Amino acid sequence: MERKSFVDMDCSVAQCLEVIGEWWTMLVVRDCFMGVTRFEDFQRRLGISRNILHSRLTTLVDAGILKRVPYSVHPPRDDYKLTAKGLDLWPILTAMRQWGDQYAAPDGPPVTITHASCGENAHAVMVCHHCGERIEPRDVKLNPRANRMPGPPLRERTVTAPRA
Repeated sequence: MERKSFVDMDCSVAQCLEVIGEWWTMLVVRDCFMGVTRFEDFQRRLGISRNILHSRLTTLVDAGILKRVPYSVHPPRDDYKLTAKGLDLWPILTAMRQWGDQYAAPDGPPVTITHASCGENAHAVMVCHHCGERIEPRDVKLNPRANRMPGPPLRERTVTAPRA
């Protein structure tokens, strides 16, 4: 089945998926955060075919998420390092990991994150950058911009999510 492109869709979620929505991509990014930088190491850790890995790395470099840093001239070899844009994927990766820990890890989390400052296990939560208050789905209002998305117009509304 051919993957649909979201390049023409005026939606930030769709544009994000255009770059990181392919299988393997976020696992490559995860490994970058874990210190993996070399093609052979990605390939060994993930068990991914070389041609798919090459494609994913190229896409991530072209999107400005990774940069190539040469470490050998003969033969030519590069490290793949996260850029500032790549580092900004940390909250997405963290949310995915936490969701997986809660709903798809029956034997418990395979990795825990420790906050370096206090030494405690960390669990990321969304907070308002203005007041610092924790944000849950029911605490926000959607404010769609007119004529930005196809289909019937969206109206301003409070997110409806069941209480936990």
